[in-house]
Amino acid sequence: MFYVLSKILGLLINPIVWILGLLIAAYFVKKSHLKKLLTIAAISCLLVFSNKFILNELLTKWEREAPDDGALLTQYDYGIVLAGMVWYNSETGQINFLQSSDRIWQAVRLYKERRIKKIIIAGGAAEFFAKDTVESVLLKGFLVKIGIPAEDILTEENSRNTHENAVYTAKLLQNHPHSNLLLITSAMHMRRAELCFQKVGLNCDIYPADQYSGSRRFGIEDLFVPNARTLFNWNAFIHELFGMASYKVAGYI
Repeated sequence: MFYVLSKILGLLINPIVWILGLLIAAYFVKKSHLKKLLTIAAISCLLVFSNKFILNELLTKWEREAPDDGALLTQYDYGIVLAGMVWYNSETGQINFLQSSDRIWQAVRLYKERRIKKIIIAGGAAEFFAKDTVESVLLKGFLVKIGIPAEDILTEENSRNTHENAVYTAKLLQNHPHSNLLLITSAMHMRRAELCFQKVGLNCDIYPADQYSGSRRFGIEDLFVPNARTLFNWNAFIHELFGMASYKVAGYI
């Protein structure tokens, strides 16, 4: 129930939905002063949520920074990579990698450098309405194709969200209680993921990947010109804030 409700609410916390909703309301209302207020609100939302500078300043405070490799252990028993980085084209049979796929590439690099012995990919159904498409299995198949031995890749295939990533990974590792673990996920997502894994008794070092925040050097266009990509990134950030709040209420963190 929590999973389904979170998916539905997730659709409603998109800034683009808010902007469209305000514009639609402004079109249909009869009172001129209310129409004007709704229009101003829509334009204000567009300017705020498309402003690269504002979002970047917030994300530099929120995202966890990737550590220098020298600060890591010499070797970890398992590198735990959280899924949510691909979509599967059933017509072509191809895996399409999203921005967050930097998670898996960092894990591959660390494996190749012998910083982690084995890779655990945690994630079940890749799509809400395609429950037979298991993302961890898809990713394992891809990694095997590019030369990583199948025996060095473990899959957790049941989870649908970060809480379940942690719960099912803990079950997978229940016979290896003293393993050194490295948690690899997006920098924006790392705060919630780390708390979820701590909640189930897995204390991991962290390796944040694919940071959304960038350089704090800005030009005029970053300060004043609306940026379409920033709208997408705001959606991801608000989704993460909503996730933290709802997980706290549910007792997952």
